[in-house]
Formats: sequence, C-alpha cells, structure tokens
Amino acid sequence: MQLTVPPKVTPRAFARLAEINESADTPQALRIAVEGGGCSGFQYEIDLDTPKEDDLVLEGNGQKVVIDPVSLPFLADATIDFTAELIGARFVIDNPNATSSCGCGTSFSM
Repeated sequence: MQLTVPPKVTPRAFARLAEINESADTPQALRIAVEGGGCSGFQYEIDLDTPKEDDLVLEGNGQKVVIDPVSLPFLADATIDFTAELIGARFVIDNPNATSSCGCGTSFSM
C-alpha cells in the first residue's frame, strides 16, 4: 500500500479543532491514526497530541492535524471532517480505501 494522495482536512474540522484549543491550556494537534482491531479489522484512533518529527502535518485555520507514517497509506485520499448530528458531534473520516465499515464509522476493512 502506497500513499498517492495525502488526506484532506475540511475547514469545518479545522474550525472545530480551533474551538477545542481555545479552551485548552496548551493547544494540541488532532492526531488521526489507524490501528488493528475493531469489528471490521481496522479502527481509527482520534486524539489530541503533540506532533512528532516523522508525522505528516496538515495545517489550516492556525491548527494542525497529524498522521503517523504507518497510518498514512491507509488514509490516502481520505477526507477528515467534523459533523454535528442528532446522534452526536464527532470527527469523521471519509476513506475511499475502505471496502466496508461498521455502523459506528470508526471501524473499517480494506
């Protein structure tokens, strides 16, 4: 698996991260990672973290989204967004590489 097109982050996701960081003592980056597990084989881990030297850093609205090199191939051409719906508000990933996903949207297979 090779990264051809880096992931994209929507302005809405950067704006939400800016809102989160406004109330934080120390602003942090949004880390997106792919881990083995979940009901479909892989799952997304989304946390606040400090960028590491080998991370891909995506910047917008004065904010940073970081992805580690192991997760990058799984996220090629993906879109990271933020959505607020009746069931809750959350960061979501639209991943064209996923062949299937579970109902919660955090687990997928390739």
